[in-house]
Formats: sequence, structure tokens, C-alpha cells
Amino acid sequence: MYYLALASDYDGTLAEEGLVSDRTIAALEKLRGTGRKTILVSGRELPDLKSVFKRLDLFDLMVLENGALLYNPQSGEERPLAPAPPAGFVDALAQRGVAPISVGHAIVATWEPHQDAVLAVIQEMGLELEIIFNKGAVMVLPSGVNKATGLAAALAELGLSPHNVAGVGDAENDHAFLRSCGCSVAVANALPAVKQTADLVTAGARGEGVEELIAVLEEDEDRLVRIEGNRIAFGKADDGRAVEIEPPDVLLIAGTSGIGKSTFATALTEKLVDRRFQFCVLDPEGDYLELENATVVGDSKTTPSVEQVIELLAQGQNVVVAALALSIEERPELFAKLLPELARLRASKGRPHWIVIDETHHLIPAERGAGPIVLPSELAGCLLITVHPRALAVELLQKVTKVAALGPVAPEVIGEVASALRIAPPAPLAAPEGKKVLVWAVGRPEVAAAEVDLPRQSHKRHTRKYAEGELDEENSFYFRGPDNRLNLRARNLMAFLDLAAGVDDATWQHHLRAGDYSRWFKERIKDDDLAAAAAAIEEDKSLPAAESRDRIAEAVKQRYTVPAA
Repeated sequence: MYYLALASDYDGTLAEEGLVSDRTIAALEKLRGTGRKTILVSGRELPDLKSVFKRLDLFDLMVLENGALLYNPQSGEERPLAPAPPAGFVDALAQRGVAPISVGHAIVATWEPHQDAVLAVIQEMGLELEIIFNKGAVMVLPSGVNKATGLAAALAELGLSPHNVAGVGDAENDHAFLRSCGCSVAVANALPAVKQTADLVTAGARGEGVEELIAVLEEDEDRLVRIEGNRIAFGKADDGRAVEIEPPDVLLIAGTSGIGKSTFATALTEKLVDRRFQFCVLDPEGDYLELENATVVGDSKTTPSVEQVIELLAQGQNVVVAALALSIEERPELFAKLLPELARLRASKGRPHWIVIDETHHLIPAERGAGPIVLPSELAGCLLITVHPRALAVELLQKVTKVAALGPVAPEVIGEVASALRIAPPAPLAAPEGKKVLVWAVGRPEVAAAEVDLPRQSHKRHTRKYAEGELDEENSFYFRGPDNRLNLRARNLMAFLDLAAGVDDATWQHHLRAGDYSRWFKERIKDDDLAAAAAAIEEDKSLPAAESRDRIAEAVKQRYTVPAA
């Protein structure tokens, strides 16, 4: 369930001539039975609404007075969201012959053609007020107060994101709140301008249109989720079409180590931020410690707390969960505890909208025996990042909807996914040119070569990951010496420096002359500058062992020593 709330206008949408039909009431009751929230968003004042509509209990919250009042029908609490009308304003209107006049907590309302007189009084008194029209009604409110600001207050109280709301309306004053909803719907009798900007226009008018929308939410919600406004474009194919992901998607980002997977994922997080989608990054190795627009929980010395992560997400923050403080063997257990909590938060609040799982092959591997990770029954809105698809559990690959394959092995990546799923791969498959990416909608007969967007933020070195984190066995450095008598594993750069200071000269010189240090820096640490500095030291045969140790240690410390927090 993606849309967790329905926000509806009253007059001309739910109601006809102020009345709501029994059939529309039954549809609202049925919708609430699915667990969704209902929010009324109306220009009416509360006493007026109560006089014509007796089923206020059908709504969890009501935004009234065109955004100036929040009302809870269950508790009876009224919370003004704007100040009362300025002193003397209503009297000045009456003196101008404006009638009738209705006054609420903050709203002052009348009817056309009194808008010119209202505007004249506002200008004469120098007031910061706005006139809002609603099919002949003239509503005056403090500047910046509208149905969108009122709905935002209601959603904040419910802990919901506007992306997870379907909104329906019909008139001028509905534009603002409909634009703020994840899916905007206009009933058949809506003004042409409202229909033009809505994501969907119902066949039925007023209450029948709302009933139609409720039926789609209950029976074919995916149709509403896949609207254009929910799509995230991340590049352009050779034929000029945008390549996109949607909320139901599970995107697999795969390619060899160091090919740019985290850079690609970073660019996607920026697009999510731009569109106000919330994300959570599961970061086993510290690749996203410097990610902008996110709060990092955990570092090389502190284990992240599941409770803290969920609390930050509930507050609306984007979160990076860094597991550097844990050994490689311990990391899956942490994420095994976190994933069900993320699923529960999504079920109740719809957030985080996207989950990024880095090094997925470590957390949900193909050969995991009785491993602790249990996949959620529904997996959507996910970015899975791995070196090779064959390293992933088949049941996870079965949930993948799109593949972004990077680098010269891109055709093999797509072939592996197709083979694991026992479906035909797209044809023809050729390695993408330059920095292009192969994008495949799983099951489709064609694949697109696309130029993907680069992140605005610079791709920073992950200093804490390499300096203090724990690299896996394949990426660690091993001091073995000329006769392979040693097997000292350096799990990170700081461990490398400690071991380098303690090994005998013969062992140190053996690796120095073989170019092992520069090779490790280049191939495993992925730092060409450090590798070049080490290579220059390795080539200088005149250096004593002690001096070459000192120079390589200094080169490492200049780039990776992390200041104390």
C-alpha cells in the first residue's frame, strides 16, 4: 500500500449542494477499513460544516477555513494555523457595503462581486492579506495560508509524507493542495484548469468521482503509483528517451569494483532529495560517510543503533547506516534487525520511500545457509548495489525490476540476471561506450545504453572506511615476506601502517621491490594518487628500508589520517 491517505475537498467534490450521498459515505467507510487515513480539506468554517454534514467521524483530521484551522473530529480539538483577522478589518468591509460576511478563526469570507471592495480595504489598511477565490466565494486569509499549508500541518501530525497522499478536488482553491499531493485527482465537474494539472480525471462527478478514486486505490493502486510525477529520471538513452525509476521498482546497480556504482547511487540520492523523497542507505563499508543531505549513524568506532535509525527516519531525515565498527561477519546481523523495522515504518508511514543497500552480496548472498537476513514479502523502492548478480540470492533477484549495468562487464551482468531468472536476455548485448550504462527493464527484449547524470557533490575519498574500517579478505593487504613465512593481514590503512612498522626489513623490502604497496593502493584502495606516490618510492632503489617505510607512511597519513571527532 503506497497511498496511505486520501485528502478530499468538500463542496463540489465529496458533496453536491452541501450534501454527501450515502453511497459516498459507504465508500469512505470502506477506505478507512483498509487502514488508510482520511483528511477533509475545505474552505468551510467548522460550525457551518457541522450544520450540513453529520459524519465528521469519517475523517482523521480536517483542514478547514482554507488552511487556517486544523480540527480533530475524534477529540474535538481545534488548532488555529493562522492569526485572527486584523482589528477593524471586518467593520471596514461592512462600511463598504460588503455583505454577507462570514468570520472564522482566521478566515473572512464573502461572495463576488465584492472582491474589488475587499482589495481596496486591504490596500487602505496596509494589511498582509490574500484573496482566494472558490467558484464565486471570496476568501481572505493571511498571506501564505492556503489548503496546501493546512494539509502539511495535518500530515505532520499524522507523520505522513505528501508523496503518500492522493488528493481530490474541483476548484481554484484546490490547486495548491493538489500540487502538494503524491497523486492529484480532479472530479469530472472540476474547473478546466484543475483538470489540466491533475494526474487523473475521474469519469464521475462529485461524490461519484470520489467513489471511483477510492475503488482505484483499493483495486488498482499501482496505476496511480506509476504516474509521471513519481518517476525519477537518472539519465538519457541514445534515442533521447529518459531512463527512469518508479516507486515500485527494485533497481540493481552492478559492475566491477571501482567502476562508479557508488557515484551513480550518490547522483540518485540527490534526485530523491530534489523531489523530497526520503531515503535510507545501508552502508556496510562506509562508502557514503560523506553523503550530503543525510544523517550518518555509526562510524568506525560506534555501532549504529536500530532504534536511533528508526527515530531519525520517523522525524523525516535521510539516514546513512554505517556498519564500519562491526566485523564483516557481524554486519548482516545488524541489517537483519533493521530491515523488518524499515518494513514496519513503511507500512505505517510510507517512508523511507527508497532504501539503498550497498554491498548487497554481503548482506543477502546466494550462499547464505541459515543466514539471518529475511527478505520482506513486499520489496519496492530499493537500490541494490553489488559487484556481481551471481553473488545474490535468487529470491532477491526475482524482485528486481530494472538493471543498471556498468563498465565492460555490463553485458555479462545482464546475462547473469537473465540466467538466474531463467528468462531470455535482451539482444544484442554489447559493452557500453565510454561511461554509458546499460539499462534493462527485466523481461523486456531490448536494452538501452544511457548517459547517466553525475552527482553535483564531488565524489569524496571515503577516508574513514579505508583508514579505520574493515576491508574484506580479498581487499586486505597481506605481509608474507620472501618465503611466505608470514601471513599478517592489514584490514585497513591504519593496520597497514602498524604492521609495516613492525615487520622485518626483508619482508618490507620484498613487497617494496615487487611493487605490492602501490598495486594495493591502486587496485584495492582505489587511490591513484597514493599509488603513484608509493610507486615513486618503490622505484628509488637507493632508499634504506627505514626511509622508504617513513615515506610511504607519510604519504598515507597525508591523505587518510582521520582527525579525532
